[in-house]
Amino acid sequence: MGELFEIHEEEFRRCILLGPELEKLYTGTQFGEGPVWFGDANSFIWSDIPGNRLLRYIDGNVSVFRSPSNHTNGNTRDRQGRLLSCEHSGRRVTRTEHDGSITVIADSYRGKKLNSPNDIVVKSDNSIWFTDPSYGIMNDWEGIKAPQEQPGNYVYRVDPHHGEVTLVVDDCEFPNGLAFSPDEKILYVSDTGFTERAGGPHHIRAYDMVGEAKPTRSRVFAEVNPGCSDGFRLDTEGYIWTSAGDGVHLFSPGGALLGRIKVPEYITNLTFGGPRKSRLFMTGPNSLWAIYVNRTGCLNA
Repeated sequence: MGELFEIHEEEFRRCILLGPELEKLYTGTQFGEGPVWFGDANSFIWSDIPGNRLLRYIDGNVSVFRSPSNHTNGNTRDRQGRLLSCEHSGRRVTRTEHDGSITVIADSYRGKKLNSPNDIVVKSDNSIWFTDPSYGIMNDWEGIKAPQEQPGNYVYRVDPHHGEVTLVVDDCEFPNGLAFSPDEKILYVSDTGFTERAGGPHHIRAYDMVGEAKPTRSRVFAEVNPGCSDGFRLDTEGYIWTSAGDGVHLFSPGGALLGRIKVPEYITNLTFGGPRKSRLFMTGPNSLWAIYVNRTGCLNA
């Protein structure tokens, strides 16, 4: 399979395709992140965090979707098709309505400002879950340097009915990417604390869900090396496709490393797109990449 794929388990062969090549779709970001697919518009939106803008890719053409973007990092769509964004310098989660207006979803917890919301996912009950590490207030590169008001870096849930923000995960040093399993019985959260502390975590944690809103039984699901799981998505079979320092790593639902897609740039985040949600879009610091795989992206990932 050449230098593109690194096989650890034979199961990996059933998840990839040998025909399609790795494509470089665009180069020109300072730090790309936050990929989200808009199938009804056949378009793709992602963030250039230090560039303070959102970019849009349509049929080979790239344009600026929003500038300034308040140093937006993670993006997703809600179940009504609206864009949800994690703003570093805004220190908030926002929703772009269908008419283009902006609604603030969350900007504080217990009367204090959030750190810098990072990544986001929407559950089938319309609740919004997001991570809130302090990366965006630690310097003026990814946001605006500012004092941290929260006592730690946490994961929050926004209630779908009355908008209450609750703290749901508090055992990660730097919670980063997050996603639910296809049946929503497991919440996965990556911890990228190694970026700020020698010997710090660079793994994905798993939590069993009790009811709609309570993650329990925290444990390490998989270590990611080299690099870290900055962002990840699940396919409909429950396999985890995660960013890493050498490209993309694929883990089985049981946590086994099946193989790697080797990309000539470390990957910061990824998502599924295309007509059948089988095209893997990958953001690197400077470039946007894509490859077709033999799996279908999960809606709630």
